[in-house]
Parts: sequence; C-alpha cells; structure tokens
Amino acid sequence: MVFVRRVRTASGATGVQIAEYVAGGGQRIVAHLGSAHSEAELGVLLEQAHSMIADEAQGVLDLGVEPLRRTAKLVGEPSQPLLVEDATRRGPWGVGGGGGGRVGGTASRVLYDALVGVYSSLGFDAIGDETFRDLVIARVVEPTSLLDTSRVLEDLGVQASSYATRKRTLGRCAQGAWRDQVAKACFAHALSCGDVSLCLYDVTTLYFEAEREDDLRRVGFSKERRVDPQVVVGLLVDRFGFPLEIGCFEGSKSEKLTILPIVKQFRQRHDMEHMVVVADAGMLSAENLKALDDEEYAFIVGSRTTKAPIDLASHFHWHGDAFTDGQIIDTITPKRGPNRDNDTSVKAEPTWEESTHPTSWRAVWSYSAKRAARDAKTLAAQEERARRVVQGEQSAKTPRFVTVKGEAKALNTKALERAKSLVGLKGYVTNIPATTMPAREVISSYHDLWHVEQSFRMSKTDLAARPMFHHTHQAIEAHLTIVFAALALARTVQMRTGLAIRNVVRQLRPLRSATIAINAALQTFPPDIPPDQQHLLDAIAAESVTH
Repeated sequence: MVFVRRVRTASGATGVQIAEYVAGGGQRIVAHLGSAHSEAELGVLLEQAHSMIADEAQGVLDLGVEPLRRTAKLVGEPSQPLLVEDATRRGPWGVGGGGGGRVGGTASRVLYDALVGVYSSLGFDAIGDETFRDLVIARVVEPTSLLDTSRVLEDLGVQASSYATRKRTLGRCAQGAWRDQVAKACFAHALSCGDVSLCLYDVTTLYFEAEREDDLRRVGFSKERRVDPQVVVGLLVDRFGFPLEIGCFEGSKSEKLTILPIVKQFRQRHDMEHMVVVADAGMLSAENLKALDDEEYAFIVGSRTTKAPIDLASHFHWHGDAFTDGQIIDTITPKRGPNRDNDTSVKAEPTWEESTHPTSWRAVWSYSAKRAARDAKTLAAQEERARRVVQGEQSAKTPRFVTVKGEAKALNTKALERAKSLVGLKGYVTNIPATTMPAREVISSYHDLWHVEQSFRMSKTDLAARPMFHHTHQAIEAHLTIVFAALALARTVQMRTGLAIRNVVRQLRPLRSATIAINAALQTFPPDIPPDQQHLLDAIAAESVTH
C-alpha cells in the first residue's frame, strides 16, 4: 500500500516522501518530493504528494504501486509546529484523515509586478487607466486577442476587467489624448536617457484578415507581396530604437509621403527646433528632400547605387573603378536630374556648400570589400538566371539584365558591366555640411537605422501587431497606441537587461506565487527566486540605467 510520510532530515528540515509497505513489514521509498524549511513549503509538498495518490479510480499509479491515501508518522520530533492542526490526527506527530492545506492557484505575479514598475517609470501612469495598463502588459507577455487577454492577466495574478470594459477602454484610447500622453512620456524618457537630436524613421505595413477595403484599409505595395487590405505605419525612434512617434496612413499611400507628416507632428508636439532625420533610400525623392530642407530639418537618407556613376563621375574619370577597402568619397549629387556642379575636368571632388551648390545635395560614398564580395555573389546569381532565361532554359518574368525586343531576349551586357563596377559601394545623401558633420559620422548615423528596423521586428513578432482583426478606424488607432506603449515598455526592459523581451518573459514567467487555503484562510506565498532571475529583476528595476 502506498502512503505519504514525513521525515526529519539532518539539517532539521522536513522531508516529504511517497512510500509503500513491502513484504516483511518494511517500507520502500517510491518518490522523494523535497524538503520543507517552513510551514508553507511543507503544506505545498504535502498537497503535491496527496494529489499524486488521491485518485482511487485510476487503479495503478504511474509510480507502479496501488493507491492508498495515508500519512505515516514523522520520524523524529519536528522543530516547528505542523502547518495545519487536524482534529483527527493520532499520536503526538501523526496526521490522519483528510486535513491539510490546499493550493488554490498559482500566478506569475513577479513578472507582472516587474512590468508594472517599468510602466510607471516611463510615466504612463499619467493616463490613469488600469485597464489600459493591463492591456499593454498583456501584449508584452503574450500577445493575443482582446477577448483572450483575461486569460493572460489571470495567469499573471490580476483580476481582469470585463470584456465590455476592455472594449470601452479601446474607445477612449482611440480619441487621441492617450496617444499624446504616451508620446510625451516617451520623449521625456528618451531625453533623460540619451539624445533626441537625431531620430530614425522607417515604415512598415500591417495587414488585415479581411476581404473588403475601406477608406483606411486598402491594398497597396507590400514587401511580402500580400494582397490583403493593409495600413501603412510610420515609426520615429531615437538613435537607440526607443519609440518617439507613430502614425497610421491608408494602405495605398506611398511610403515616401509619410515621413514629413510624422516628423512635423513630432516637432510640433515637443517644440523641437533642431533635429536630424535619418531614413533609408525608400524616402529618397526630390520632393521629400526639398520639403524637409524647406522645413529646416537636417536629413541623412540612403542613396541608390544607380546614382553612383553621376555622383562619382570625377572619381571614375581620374581613377577608374578602383577603390580601397574603407575608402570614403565626400562629393555632391544633383537635386533633380544631371547638372554641371561636379566638373570632371577637376581632379578633386567638390566640397558641398548650400550657397555654392544650390542645385545639389551633399553625397557621401563608401566602399567595403566585404560588401563588394556579397554584391558580386548576388550579381553572379542574377547573371546566371538572366542567361538561362535568354537561352530558354528557364521561363520567368523578365529578370534583371535581360532586354526584350519583340520575341527576342538578350543579355544586357552593358548594364551588367556597369553593375559590376559599382559593387561594394554605398551612398548617403544629406544637407549637413562637412564642417558640421564629418563623412564618417554621416555613415555611422545612417547605420543606426537597424534600431528602428529592430523595433519594427519586435512590434510584428514579439508584440504580434499583425495581422489585425480590428475593423474600424478607431479600433485600429487604439491598437497602435497599445502597441506603441508596449514597444516602449519592451525596449526599456531590453535596454536595462541586455536581453530580448522574449528571453526575459521566459525566465520570469515560471516564478509563480502560490495561494494556499489553510483552515479556511487564504495565504499567498512568493516563489523562491534563483540568483540569476533576481539579478534580472534588479536590472529591470534600475530606473537610472541610460542608453
């Protein structure tokens, strides 16, 4: 017969074991569940042991013994009182009958409290809505639907508001004031921790599980080549990827038409006089650059390799297509169409000045041997594909380096050779003079764009911003406000710990508090926190950490 017994260990703790009687009157230990150093730990271990052998209907347990709920006498006197006084106990230390504590539930309260601390440190408490706070935290922990959010919150030990209350919260969130408060709190945090004079901008698309378009959700350009209705989302972050401003546009809007509204909204909100905006080549258009310059914004925008022959005309004239690893050429690029500012009869590259080159911008080009090797490999694959198409070995839409005249297809050797001469080059366009920002700083500032790309990846994967299941403009704007706040919270945790938010959640979520019913009274006991997780919690709570 199987039973539960408690034994006194050499350290004075109380061990809880499952044992069985064997022939000859002896006892055999079937499982040792652990040692308790307190009444709470003893109650949990006893509950675990009894639950393993309590089901009389299951016949033979996984332990391989016949079930019988019985508690043996404690070997040796305990150094502390029993967890529960039981009127049916027999002898000085034995416990009989069915008395004992019961685990009412467990929760990841440690994780929730840690995230609430970060939420408060960012100043989001100014919104004054606990339901909004819980929606933000739930999206960080386990992104899910509005209806399923109650399950996530209950797992965190929080009494979730009703579904109707959550829907009303989304309605209030969409009215605009909360987005403003989140943006102002983010700006204040970024200003106290780093520098907001240089901001990074990029766009992405969020698609919908819907068949019909409307004024906002429209089919447009998609890098994933999706044909679902979508919206275009613009995100402005500081140089470390911390979110500062977010905006939503109709799905058919061109990406390059989104940058100016977001940047102007940001500057007006925070009364910014001077700032540098960094964006990728997708924002490169004559109209965009002129508009940014007219608004007195400094900008750094990625250039397209196809512009290199014009920008580097002097270099190619005097030096051919020879470059050295790490070489930087500071020159100029026409604002619109070719001009005569870059005189190939002069060996030295022109130095851009707004007053002396009114029809040009400053252009910085760099050469990397590593990039050249990568570009050459890509070109080789494109050339091979083009040759197969020309020779009729592969049917496909007209690929790069293939020209079509009537029914005939030919390899465009001139374009191929020109592309090979440009491998390894990367260009940048700016209106910042060299006396203000050296070429290397222009390049390093542009390379910070990976931070905004990382923030977008976090919003799409870790925070599951897409696909969207909302249908109204208000609900979409509310969803983006929650994602915006959750992204700020997640980036802060990442900056303080040096770990990805998914890693932090995986480490802290298993730390579960237990609520135990003892003699009709409920008591909650915190988990034992290992040193590594305690170090993580200390880092999260360190508000003074800067970028």
